[in-house]
Amino acid sequence: MPAIGSGCHELRIVDGDITWRIVYGLSADAVVILEVFSKKTRATPKAVLDVAKRRWKQYLKVVDGV
Repeated sequence: MPAIGSGCHELRIVDGDITWRIVYGLSADAVVILEVFSKKTRATPKAVLDVAKRRWKQYLKVVDGV
């Protein structure tokens, strides 16, 4: 998901009549779950993108030792 950062993706899981989305980031030694939500529209909500982007940046800071 370029909107969040390099290495970020969205996984779609259909469970009955609900479609779940898992936004995650891949690093060299981890899969980082950034957000999980049910999706009812085609577009990803801005609030979800903002939270995932913030969490990904925080993770990268920790990994880089900043």
